[in-house]
Amino acid sequence: MFKDGFKVFDIHGHLPYAQQFVKHDEVIDGAQAERGERMRLTWDFPSGPDTGPGAGRPLIDRWADELDKYGIGGLNFLTARGNDDLKEQISKYPGKFAGFAHHSIEAPDAVEELQRAVDELGLRGYKLFGPLIQTSLDDPALRPVWSFLAERKLPVLIHFGLLGHTGGIVQHRNINPLAIFNVAREFTDIPILIPHFGAGYYQELLHLCWGCPNVIVDTSGSNQWMRWAPYDLTLETLFRKTVELIGPERVVYGSDSSGFPRGYVYRYLQDQVRVCRELRFRETDIQSIFGNNARRLLRLPETAASVQEHKGVEVL
Repeated sequence: MFKDGFKVFDIHGHLPYAQQFVKHDEVIDGAQAERGERMRLTWDFPSGPDTGPGAGRPLIDRWADELDKYGIGGLNFLTARGNDDLKEQISKYPGKFAGFAHHSIEAPDAVEELQRAVDELGLRGYKLFGPLIQTSLDDPALRPVWSFLAERKLPVLIHFGLLGHTGGIVQHRNINPLAIFNVAREFTDIPILIPHFGAGYYQELLHLCWGCPNVIVDTSGSNQWMRWAPYDLTLETLFRKTVELIGPERVVYGSDSSGFPRGYVYRYLQDQVRVCRELRFRETDIQSIFGNNARRLLRLPETAASVQEHKGVEVL
């Protein structure tokens, strides 16, 4: 899929973490089982529990094998069972994995934990779920965290939009990407990544990008939310319009890979690269979207093919 020996760097993966945003009861679980099976068949994902040959091996070893299997250069994990767990796992393969801190921004020690995660654990950013934050994002109580991120120019990835599957969150004060507008406009040194093209709030995401040049679009996942929009959307439309309006330097690839037996969702990568090639994006732009933008955000070395084009350009 790529020229010049280029390797993908994926900004968006997950190690297991506590998911407290899905309601469960007999009706919801039944509907989700039916919907999940339909999606499994659509994407040809494996069925059943994780009982394959690698099921007993350490999880991070299996992820390392997945990256080798598909020729992926690196994967950034956004979650785990705590920041220390994430550090312990990814440190086994420092050339393959990076990670973001993930803890409540509303905790009394949120900024201290973020500083510890960055300075002591070596994590490279911060992951939040907007619809899980009960405080307005521009509340003064959260200001120390935004100030720390801005001082260090650290990226923060915030999930807005539909959260979870059947029984998930579809209404919340912080579900709209525009909830971060005041913060993004004030703290312009923070690269703010919005995943899944806004997950149902694409127009609002574009408006946010229009007003705030430090906002970056993360392409991650299957983007099935498009099917629930009242107007026709395709992956081609999302890539074409996003790159047309904000440029390829503000678009970053993610897979949203999250567990086994599914493993690395290479199908999502194939679909997104196919779209970019059919839209006739330049090779350097494709390499920016599928790896080098992430590497610059995480302060990792870029691949040789695209370094020269961005030489001398300061990246947020």
